[in-house]
Amino acid sequence: MHDHGDDFGRRQTEGDAEAVQRTEDEWLDIARYVRHAANKVGPQLPLCLPGEPEECGRSAQQHVLAWSAALKAAAHHIIEQSAPSKARAAHVAGPLYRRRLAELRAQPTVSAPH
Repeated sequence: MHDHGDDFGRRQTEGDAEAVQRTEDEWLDIARYVRHAANKVGPQLPLCLPGEPEECGRSAQQHVLAWSAALKAAAHHIIEQSAPSKARAAHVAGPLYRRRLAELRAQPTVSAPH
């Protein structure tokens, strides 16, 4: 079975008070986009969203979280393999990443991409 982050605990006990509120269809669109991006840079993720051949029963939101983690890990691995030195890799994965994250957090929240 593919890792969907189930080791964190039960999915239904968290609630989503802090999560951006989206419909299941919006989460599904985002999950597909993130999986597509992750598949471009890393090993293939399974077709296990609702209605797909390997449907696993997890929500689209859970897939967004798990596959975003896979994408982040793949990007970090690319940084480590591509940097001319460990110092450059540390800079890109550290300060440069945090600056970009701060820019994204400062943007207004938008609905799901179309």
